[in-house]
Amino acid sequence: MESNMAPEYDLLWVIVNYGLGSKVLKVARDNGVRGGTIFFGKGTVDNYWLKLLALNDVRKEIVLLITETSQERQILEALNKKFQFEKPNHGIAFSTSIAKLLGARGLADQKTVEARGENGMYNAIFTIVEKGNAEAVIDAAVAAGSKGGTIINARGAGIHETSKLFSMTIEPEKDIVMILAKEELTSGIVQSIREKLKIDEPGKGILFVQQIKATYGLVD
Repeated sequence: MESNMAPEYDLLWVIVNYGLGSKVLKVARDNGVRGGTIFFGKGTVDNYWLKLLALNDVRKEIVLLITETSQERQILEALNKKFQFEKPNHGIAFSTSIAKLLGARGLADQKTVEARGENGMYNAIFTIVEKGNAEAVIDAAVAAGSKGGTIINARGAGIHETSKLFSMTIEPEKDIVMILAKEELTSGIVQSIREKLKIDEPGKGILFVQQIKATYGLVD
């Protein structure tokens, strides 16, 4: 008897050096992914000598891919085989569960579901703030034990355009800061950002956390 349940989907994040985003999309398409979105970002490294030499900021491309949960591990393995994320500076890939999916052509409607998947060791902390405040978010996170993060430029192509992330409209001149943290450090990092950026005050920003299911390329 056939199941009438809608398929479940995962969101795959692949963070690579500038210029490699299109290659990531090609490998993903070759393995059944129908398309993706590329954001431009800036990586940060907590290293005094790199900061002194102005080499700590590295341009990154963040590729977002939607896939059925049943194909998630196969696609991540194919990407890891191609880009060798286990090697230093080769990139990071991880997946998170999607609770609701609407408006994606060719994909079935996704009902809201309870958190699922493996109990991962990492969480992804997202903070949306006014442009210019991203470094303050990073500083607050590092003070609580984070090793750094990725700053995503969320502006649209034009000054009056908006971008969307997880179905939330991001107005022009905003920064999205993504920080990957171990579960035991997550609460402290969130609290540090919350206090130092005054997130609870109107207009100061938005913060949310997603549990990561599988990771490639993360080094403790």
